[in-house]
Amino acid sequence: MNFLKARSPNPELDDELRQVAAEPKALLRVRYRGLFGREPPRAFGPDLLRRSVAQRMQENAHCGLSKATQRELDRLVALLIAKPDAPLTVARRARSGTVLVRDWKGKSHRVMIMEEGFGYDGRTYSNLSEIARLITGTRWNGPRFFGLRRKGREANAHSPSVTSSSIGKPITPTPPPTAAAKRIRAGYGL
Repeated sequence: MNFLKARSPNPELDDELRQVAAEPKALLRVRYRGLFGREPPRAFGPDLLRRSVAQRMQENAHCGLSKATQRELDRLVALLIAKPDAPLTVARRARSGTVLVRDWKGKSHRVMIMEEGFGYDGRTYSNLSEIARLITGTRWNGPRFFGLRRKGREANAHSPSVTSSSIGKPITPTPPPTAAAKRIRAGYGL
């Protein structure tokens, strides 16, 4: 366990987690009650109690999930319960520094997402729809044109590549996923 000392910013938490790893079931149940405010499920054996307690301790120490992430997880669970065969899609958020690449009629168009808007062809625009209109000459939903949104279950036939400025390599579009893959599909932080 030398890696914990070298990498962990919280040695007190590491000590507590080591204790949890060695505690008997009775003490784990006491810790569970203290952390969760209720009795642990009867079906929880020592291993699941350890995992639950350790997870909650780390969550408390590191502030847990953000409210936005928790809302997204709740939405996905509700969708899965309501429509088990429906494709699960993770809401993608575009981050500053990301480059969107869209091929249109044989020409490649690059848009840089910036803090104050979108950079395209040496100018800054307030939204993607303006840029999509410049490129196509017709009114388009900008996020859909650049592959940030999909229409229903259909995949965009001309899906763009997305390049993160820190990575520098295009992420190539994938073919439509299978039913199993739809359930576990995740976005790249867009």
